[in-house]
Amino acid sequence: MAIDHVIDDDGILEIVMDNPPVNALGISDTQEIATILNSVQKDQSIKVAILTARGKGFCAGVDIKEIENLQENDGILKINRSCYEAFASVYECAVPVIAAVNDFCLGSGIGLAGAADMVISADGVNFGLPEVDNGALGALTHLTRLVPQQRARQMLYTCETATAEELLGYGSVYKVVPLEQLESTARKLAKEIADKPPRTIRAAKESANGIELVDIRNSYRFEQGFTYELNLAGEGEKARQAFIEGRR
Repeated sequence: MAIDHVIDDDGILEIVMDNPPVNALGISDTQEIATILNSVQKDQSIKVAILTARGKGFCAGVDIKEIENLQENDGILKINRSCYEAFASVYECAVPVIAAVNDFCLGSGIGLAGAADMVISADGVNFGLPEVDNGALGALTHLTRLVPQQRARQMLYTCETATAEELLGYGSVYKVVPLEQLESTARKLAKEIADKPPRTIRAAKESANGIELVDIRNSYRFEQGFTYELNLAGEGEKARQAFIEGRR
């Protein structure tokens, strides 16, 4: 199963992405993340959530092969919608979400981590948006929650990555730890939050979202509009074919 989840006795929800070889997420995967996190609203037993991954990569982005194998524009329409819902479900989750990033975090991985309340990373992890090389746009909205505006634009235009250590310097990554300490560090933080009054924590999450200046849904949707245009112009398909054929 690509997406697994469990709730422990402390009220900690852990969601694990597990889709070898590089945790590229398909349409159903991103829909499942949204379904799980949206369900938190009605489940008062959940006090905090951890989003992490198993194996190689936190997330390598969307499943390009799945998109290309669907007819006409069906793939890009479905993955854009599911990513939109998944990123929003992280940001709007009724409880704080901790992204525990075990390995490279690219594309839709940025959307997930950038929408989270807190990020803990294994050392040496690279964060980046290869969207321009993929003939698409999106998740700059979420990248700008991780790095400053001009750095984010430079990363967007060049597809250059930033290290977890760089993000630690910006304060957008809370801690950088050895991989073997990632899970215990994330759970320690989660337990600290879970021990707080749950009603107050839910109110704190809602209030934090309410005072943020950027409207995550609208700004990301604006970005996605250009992905649709690029696909209609043929740029998206050219980029996906180059990836599938190993030309990049």
